Amino acid sequence: MYFDKNIKLLRTKKGHSQQDLADSLGLSRSKLNSYERGVQPPFDIQIDIADYFNVTLDGLVRHDLSKLTHFKLSQILKGSEADVRGRKLRLLTVSVDANEDENIEIVSMKAQAGYTGGYSDPEFIKDLPKFKLPFLPKNRTYRSFQIKGDSMPPVSEGSWVTASYLQDWNDIKDGDNYIVVTKDEGIVFKRLYNKIKGDHSITLVSTNSAYAPYILHVDQVLEIWKFETWNGFEV
Repeated sequence: MYFDKNIKLLRTKKGHSQQDLADSLGLSRSKLNSYERGVQPPFDIQIDIADYFNVTLDGLVRHDLSKLTHFKLSQILKGSEADVRGRKLRLLTVSVDANEDENIEIVSMKAQAGYTGGYSDPEFIKDLPKFKLPFLPKNRTYRSFQIKGDSMPPVSEGSWVTASYLQDWNDIKDGDNYIVVTKDEGIVFKRLYNKIKGDHSITLVSTNSAYAPYILHVDQVLEIWKFETWNGFEV
Protein backbone atom coordinates (compact mmCIF):
# COMPACT_ATOMS: atom_id res chain seq x y z
CA MET A 1 0.00 0.00 0.00
CA TYR A 2 1.24 3.47 -0.90
CA PHE A 3 -1.04 5.83 1.01
CA ASP A 4 1.65 7.43 3.19
CA LYS A 5 4.11 7.78 0.32
CA ASN A 6 1.50 9.19 -2.06
CA ILE A 7 0.11 11.89 0.22
CA LYS A 8 3.62 13.13 0.95
CA LEU A 9 4.42 13.11 -2.79
CA LEU A 10 1.27 15.03 -3.75
CA ARG A 11 1.67 17.48 -0.88
CA THR A 12 5.26 18.34 -1.73
CA LYS A 13 4.58 18.52 -5.48
CA LYS A 14 1.84 21.04 -4.75
CA GLY A 15 4.28 23.05 -2.63
CA HIS A 16 2.30 22.60 0.59
CA SER A 17 3.82 22.24 4.02
CA GLN A 18 2.40 19.69 6.44
CA GLN A 19 0.77 22.56 8.31
CA ASP A 20 -0.84 23.87 5.10
CA LEU A 21 -2.40 20.51 4.30
CA ALA A 22 -3.36 19.80 7.90
CA ASP A 23 -5.16 23.15 8.13
CA SER A 24 -7.03 22.47 4.88
CA LEU A 25 -8.17 19.07 6.16
CA GLY A 26 -8.98 20.22 9.69
CA LEU A 27 -6.25 18.03 11.20
CA SER A 28 -3.34 18.69 13.52
CA ARG A 29 0.10 18.75 11.91
CA SER A 30 1.23 15.92 14.17
CA LYS A 31 -1.70 13.76 13.04
CA LEU A 32 -0.90 14.38 9.36
CA ASN A 33 2.77 13.67 10.05
CA SER A 34 1.81 10.29 11.52
CA TYR A 35 -0.15 9.45 8.36
CA GLU A 36 2.87 10.30 6.22
CA ARG A 37 4.96 8.03 8.45
CA GLY A 38 2.72 5.01 7.90
CA VAL A 39 -0.11 5.27 10.43
CA GLN A 40 -3.36 4.38 8.68
CA PRO A 41 -6.00 7.11 9.09
CA PRO A 42 -9.71 6.39 9.59
CA PHE A 43 -11.62 5.69 6.40
CA ASP A 44 -13.39 9.07 6.40
CA ILE A 45 -10.04 10.86 6.61
CA GLN A 46 -8.72 8.78 3.70
CA ILE A 47 -11.71 9.93 1.64
CA ASP A 48 -11.15 13.57 2.63
CA ILE A 49 -7.50 13.37 1.56
CA ALA A 50 -8.39 11.68 -1.75
CA ASP A 51 -11.02 14.36 -2.43
CA TYR A 52 -8.57 17.13 -1.56
CA PHE A 53 -6.10 15.90 -4.17
CA ASN A 54 -8.92 14.97 -6.60
CA VAL A 55 -7.76 11.37 -6.95
CA THR A 56 -9.58 8.10 -6.45
CA LEU A 57 -9.07 6.42 -3.10
CA ASP A 58 -8.06 3.28 -4.97
CA GLY A 59 -5.33 5.22 -6.77
CA LEU A 60 -4.13 6.86 -3.58
CA VAL A 61 -3.89 3.60 -1.64
CA ARG A 62 -2.93 0.93 -4.16
CA HIS A 63 -0.79 2.67 -6.78
CA ASP A 64 2.69 4.14 -6.47
CA LEU A 65 2.10 7.59 -7.94
CA SER A 66 5.84 8.28 -8.03
CA LYS A 67 6.04 5.76 -10.89
CA LEU A 68 3.72 7.84 -13.09
CA THR A 69 5.10 9.77 -16.02
CA HIS A 70 5.60 13.49 -15.53
CA PHE A 71 2.57 14.14 -17.76
CA LYS A 72 0.21 11.88 -15.81
CA LEU A 73 1.35 13.24 -12.47
CA SER A 74 0.92 16.80 -13.72
CA GLN A 75 -2.65 15.96 -14.76
CA ILE A 76 -3.42 14.81 -11.23
CA LEU A 77 -1.84 17.92 -9.73
CA LYS A 78 -4.01 20.04 -12.04
CA GLY A 79 -7.07 18.22 -10.73
CA SER A 80 -7.85 16.38 -13.95
CA GLU A 81 -7.41 12.72 -13.07
CA ALA A 82 -10.12 10.81 -14.90
CA ASP A 83 -12.07 8.20 -12.95
CA VAL A 84 -11.54 5.49 -15.55
CA ARG A 85 -12.90 2.66 -13.42
CA GLY A 86 -15.97 4.56 -12.28
CA ARG A 87 -15.16 4.22 -8.58
CA LYS A 88 -15.26 7.86 -7.55
CA LEU A 89 -18.00 10.08 -8.95
CA ARG A 90 -19.52 8.30 -11.94
CA LEU A 91 -22.87 7.18 -10.55
CA LEU A 92 -25.51 6.27 -13.12
CA THR A 93 -29.01 7.69 -12.77
CA VAL A 94 -31.77 5.33 -13.94
CA SER A 95 -35.55 5.05 -13.79
CA VAL A 96 -37.62 1.97 -12.96
CA ASP A 97 -41.13 0.77 -13.71
CA ALA A 98 -43.82 -0.34 -11.26
CA ASN A 99 -42.10 -3.73 -10.91
CA GLU A 100 -38.76 -2.08 -10.04
CA ASP A 101 -37.30 -3.17 -13.40
CA GLU A 102 -35.06 -0.63 -15.10
CA ASN A 103 -36.45 1.25 -18.08
CA ILE A 104 -34.59 2.01 -21.29
CA GLU A 105 -34.57 5.80 -21.55
CA ILE A 106 -34.76 7.36 -25.01
CA VAL A 107 -32.42 10.26 -25.79
CA SER A 108 -33.59 11.93 -28.99
CA MET A 109 -31.50 14.35 -31.03
CA LYS A 110 -33.53 17.17 -29.50
CA ALA A 111 -32.84 15.94 -25.96
CA GLN A 112 -29.11 15.41 -26.48
CA ALA A 113 -28.19 19.05 -25.87
CA GLY A 114 -29.66 18.79 -22.38
CA TYR A 115 -28.35 15.29 -21.71
CA THR A 116 -24.72 16.31 -21.23
CA GLY A 117 -25.83 18.61 -18.43
CA GLY A 118 -28.64 16.46 -17.05
CA TYR A 119 -27.32 12.91 -17.39
CA SER A 120 -26.83 12.65 -13.61
CA ASP A 121 -30.02 14.52 -12.69
CA PRO A 122 -32.81 12.13 -11.58
CA GLU A 123 -35.49 14.63 -12.63
CA PHE A 124 -34.06 14.96 -16.15
CA ILE A 125 -33.77 11.18 -16.56
CA LYS A 126 -37.29 10.65 -15.16
CA ASP A 127 -38.76 12.92 -17.83
CA LEU A 128 -37.15 11.10 -20.78
CA PRO A 129 -39.41 8.77 -22.83
CA LYS A 130 -38.98 5.09 -22.00
CA PHE A 131 -39.49 1.67 -23.55
CA LYS A 132 -38.56 -2.01 -23.15
CA LEU A 133 -36.66 -4.53 -25.26
CA PRO A 134 -37.52 -7.89 -23.66
CA PHE A 135 -34.85 -9.82 -25.59
CA LEU A 136 -31.96 -7.92 -23.98
CA PRO A 137 -30.25 -9.51 -20.93
CA LYS A 138 -31.59 -8.05 -17.68
CA ASN A 139 -28.23 -7.80 -15.90
CA ARG A 140 -27.27 -4.56 -17.67
CA THR A 141 -28.47 -0.97 -17.87
CA TYR A 142 -29.50 0.28 -21.30
CA ARG A 143 -30.18 3.60 -22.97
CA SER A 144 -31.26 4.40 -26.53
CA PHE A 145 -29.70 7.32 -28.43
CA GLN A 146 -30.82 8.84 -31.73
CA ILE A 147 -27.91 9.15 -34.15
CA LYS A 148 -26.81 12.39 -35.78
CA GLY A 149 -24.94 12.52 -39.07
CA ASP A 150 -23.69 9.94 -41.55
CA SER A 151 -20.32 9.00 -40.05
CA MET A 152 -21.23 5.43 -39.03
CA PRO A 153 -22.90 3.55 -41.91
CA PRO A 154 -24.88 1.36 -42.11
CA VAL A 155 -26.39 3.23 -39.13
CA SER A 156 -27.96 6.29 -40.72
CA GLU A 157 -28.97 9.64 -39.29
CA GLY A 158 -32.14 9.41 -37.24
CA SER A 159 -31.61 5.73 -36.39
CA TRP A 160 -31.81 4.60 -32.78
CA VAL A 161 -28.85 2.87 -31.15
CA THR A 162 -29.50 1.01 -27.92
CA ALA A 163 -26.39 0.51 -25.82
CA SER A 164 -25.42 -0.90 -22.42
CA TYR A 165 -23.68 1.18 -19.77
CA LEU A 166 -19.93 0.64 -19.45
CA GLN A 167 -18.78 1.25 -15.89
CA ASP A 168 -15.08 0.43 -16.31
CA TRP A 169 -13.61 2.14 -19.37
CA ASN A 170 -10.64 -0.22 -19.27
CA ASP A 171 -13.09 -2.78 -20.71
CA ILE A 172 -13.35 -0.93 -24.04
CA LYS A 173 -12.60 -3.47 -26.78
CA ASP A 174 -10.68 -2.23 -29.80
CA GLY A 175 -12.85 -2.00 -32.89
CA ASP A 176 -16.20 -2.26 -31.12
CA ASN A 177 -18.85 0.45 -31.44
CA TYR A 178 -19.79 2.73 -28.55
CA ILE A 179 -21.85 5.76 -27.67
CA VAL A 180 -19.56 8.34 -26.04
CA VAL A 181 -21.03 11.20 -24.02
CA THR A 182 -18.46 14.00 -23.98
CA LYS A 183 -18.11 17.31 -22.20
CA ASP A 184 -17.53 19.44 -25.29
CA GLU A 185 -18.63 17.46 -28.36
CA GLY A 186 -21.97 16.17 -27.17
CA ILE A 187 -22.98 12.57 -27.86
CA VAL A 188 -21.08 10.67 -30.56
CA PHE A 189 -21.35 7.16 -31.97
CA LYS A 190 -17.95 5.78 -32.97
CA ARG A 191 -15.70 2.75 -33.19
CA LEU A 192 -13.24 2.97 -30.30
CA TYR A 193 -9.64 1.98 -29.76
CA ASN A 194 -8.46 1.83 -26.18
CA LYS A 195 -5.30 3.74 -25.25
CA ILE A 196 -6.26 4.39 -21.64
CA LYS A 197 -3.37 2.45 -20.15
CA GLY A 198 -0.96 4.24 -22.46
CA ASP A 199 -1.76 7.93 -22.61
CA HIS A 200 -5.22 8.03 -20.98
CA SER A 201 -7.04 8.47 -24.27
CA ILE A 202 -9.38 6.76 -26.69
CA THR A 203 -9.27 6.93 -30.47
CA LEU A 204 -12.62 7.47 -32.18
CA VAL A 205 -13.01 6.10 -35.70
CA SER A 206 -15.90 6.44 -38.15
CA THR A 207 -16.95 3.69 -40.56
CA ASN A 208 -17.39 6.43 -43.17
CA SER A 209 -13.86 7.05 -44.48
CA ALA A 210 -14.71 10.68 -45.20
CA TYR A 211 -14.37 11.34 -41.47
CA ALA A 212 -10.87 11.31 -39.99
CA PRO A 213 -10.16 9.47 -36.72
CA TYR A 214 -9.46 11.63 -33.70
CA ILE A 215 -8.18 11.23 -30.16
CA LEU A 216 -10.09 12.13 -27.02
CA HIS A 217 -8.53 12.34 -23.56
CA VAL A 218 -10.65 10.50 -21.02
CA ASP A 219 -11.06 13.57 -18.83
CA GLN A 220 -13.34 14.86 -21.61
CA VAL A 221 -15.62 11.82 -21.32
CA LEU A 222 -18.77 11.70 -19.17
CA GLU A 223 -20.25 8.30 -20.05
CA ILE A 224 -19.55 5.38 -22.38
CA TRP A 225 -22.23 2.97 -23.62
CA LYS A 226 -21.48 -0.24 -25.53
CA PHE A 227 -23.47 -0.82 -28.72
CA GLU A 228 -26.11 -3.56 -28.49
CA THR A 229 -28.69 -3.01 -31.26
CA TRP A 230 -29.93 -0.36 -33.66
CA ASN A 231 -33.56 0.02 -34.69
CA GLY A 232 -34.05 -3.36 -33.03
CA PHE A 233 -31.51 -5.20 -35.21
CA GLU A 234 -27.87 -6.08 -34.64
CA VAL A 235 -25.15 -4.89 -37.04
